[in-house]
Amino acid sequence: MARVVVISGGGTGIGFGVAEAFAADGEQLVLVGRRAEVLDRAAARLRTAFPGIPAPLAVAADLADPAGAEHAAKAVGGRWDRVDVLVNSAGGNAALGAPADRTGGLAGTARHWEQNFRANTLTAVLLTEALKDRLATPGGRVVLVSSIAAYRGSGSGSYGGSKAALHPYAYDLSAELGPRGVTVNVVAPGYVADTEFFRGALSAERERTLVAQTDTGRAGRPEDVAATVRWLASPEAGQITAQVVQVNGGAERGR
Repeated sequence: MARVVVISGGGTGIGFGVAEAFAADGEQLVLVGRRAEVLDRAAARLRTAFPGIPAPLAVAADLADPAGAEHAAKAVGGRWDRVDVLVNSAGGNAALGAPADRTGGLAGTARHWEQNFRANTLTAVLLTEALKDRLATPGGRVVLVSSIAAYRGSGSGSYGGSKAALHPYAYDLSAELGPRGVTVNVVAPGYVADTEFFRGALSAERERTLVAQTDTGRAGRPEDVAATVRWLASPEAGQITAQVVQVNGGAERGR
């Protein structure tokens, strides 16, 4: 029987790469994100690439809002009585490629930090809490997508801080859900090409620097992260929990 796999941010980038990995296994996918048209296109692409899979369910919701997370949970609960795998991949750096914040001063700083914590921390926490009681027992899997910026900053602090907040949450959640046979892990990618993360703001020079900072000498790809997530969600990883796995070709040193 196909597992029910819920992926936030599943319409693009790493999230879509994760969706492809689970689609290849014939799983029942639920793609959650803010943009309905993006999710619908992603679902259609998956059906074309993997014609035998169950029809993916696309759920448009603002997961930084409690009402949005509740809406997503109800959409899942209306179709299935359990969630086997939950992958929290939604997020990004709110400052990259965005119009200049003219607020200025402390108000501008507060806005920047709030935006990143809403995009990266609240989206993961609220969706997880909304679906927590539906996780398959035993065998449920939760994976939170963090970033190497949680360890070394991102040049602004707020993005790295919002991702770092997921780590203690994962540890606490693992302690809570472990007795039910549910694992909780974190994946922290470094630079990953072919995503919308930089929103066209990544210069060729900066990209060369990011690649040079990896031990393997190449940019990460969505499928690299997806393969790690897929393994953490497998039966073979049933005793792996409360761990952070860096997927970045080696430690990225400096900025």
